Amino acid sequence: MRLAKIAALALIPLLAACTGKPALTDASLSTRELELEEFFDGRLVAHGQFQDIFGTVRRQFVAQIAGDWDGQRLRLFEDFTYEDGSTEQRVWTLRKTGAESWEGTAPGVIGVATGEERGDRFNWRYTIDLPVPAADGTADRVRVTFDDWMWLLTEDRLFNKAYMKRFGVDVGEVSIFFEKL
Repeated sequence: MRLAKIAALALIPLLAACTGKPALTDASLSTRELELEEFFDGRLVAHGQFQDIFGTVRRQFVAQIAGDWDGQRLRLFEDFTYEDGSTEQRVWTLRKTGAESWEGTAPGVIGVATGEERGDRFNWRYTIDLPVPAADGTADRVRVTFDDWMWLLTEDRLFNKAYMKRFGVDVGEVSIFFEKL
């Protein structure tokens, strides 16, 4: 009986890794065209949460975002407030590298983030040393990779689902709803 439980627990990461994820080749669900530089230019608010691989919500947040597109680079100032009252700021600098491709950097990001627009969606991939609150009130840094997917729902609403991995193993998902103000 105990061996069966151990075997079942060992299968959970394997099964989580087999779940379906979006692809740029998926059929579009709308005729909308996401242009990052247009959507993120200005003020936005984002509401989101992190869920572990078991589906348990572990953290929620609200982010105030100020975006600035100057014709060559998009800068995003993201001010996060978490449910426990802690705060964090991340500043992204993105550059359009082709008709539908982007690169970006932010403090904590390892190397360069890369992304591609296709129709109403955007895929953004990067590795980051993410601050994670510790039990003693301090913050540890955990290196994770993000596979971010964004879909333009309306002219002023965007949905983001980010798949997180650590050491190549799924650890959770972040769901975020962005709204232009």
